[in-house]
Amino acid sequence: MARLVNLLYTELLKLKRSKMFFISILGSVVAPFMVVVASYVHMRTEDPAQLITFSEIFSDTNLYTVLIIGVPLYGVITAYLFSREYMEDTLKNLLTIPVSRINFIMSKLIILLMWIMLLTLVAWGLTLLLGILGQFQGLSTPLIVEYLGRFITGGVLVFILSTPIVLVAVVMKNYVPTIILTIVITLINVMSGNSEHRALFPWAAAGDIANGTLLPTYPAEISYTTIFATSIIGFIATIVYFKKVDIH
Repeated sequence: MARLVNLLYTELLKLKRSKMFFISILGSVVAPFMVVVASYVHMRTEDPAQLITFSEIFSDTNLYTVLIIGVPLYGVITAYLFSREYMEDTLKNLLTIPVSRINFIMSKLIILLMWIMLLTLVAWGLTLLLGILGQFQGLSTPLIVEYLGRFITGGVLVFILSTPIVLVAVVMKNYVPTIILTIVITLINVMSGNSEHRALFPWAAAGDIANGTLLPTYPAEISYTTIFATSIIGFIATIVYFKKVDIH
């Protein structure tokens, strides 16, 4: 346990000196700005009679964060966390301390969860702030709490689905394959947006679950099963591979 805590502390020190954290913050504000500003401009210029509510901007921002912005953004973060030691050729030195390989993976996953949740809260908070500045209608305490829960749910589900991306990062030891995978996932999310079968694709299902828009085509249990099965398979494969692979 003490070694895991030390690994977490080390990872936090690395982030303190890294520009990636600041860049990721900038990435997390894209969805709120895109949704809220576009909604405000549309409401003020094209259709002044239309009232766009807080519920709409929260829902749209959460959807974009989970399905469009979040997958590639969190994928880059995942690649950074799990490929950095390979790229800098420091992993072989780290593992001679000695450091448990499972603890090494777990420390990275914990940091990834914390990072994703922080960016999720930034997106939620900025949506709330911009909505207040834009004087959108329908703000209430129950709505704030409801969408805070939905944003957190979306962040947790995206984290749960990060294990296949972690596996690619660990196996390929490079940023590029991981980024390509996240782009493919994002494209599938976009293409399946109007499909009644999107609940079968884990990342698209995560977006529906986070926003409470699961279609009745399939039982909700199927969506949850595909998400957790994808996560567990990715996690087990990562652990098995990383424990057996030789670090040169």
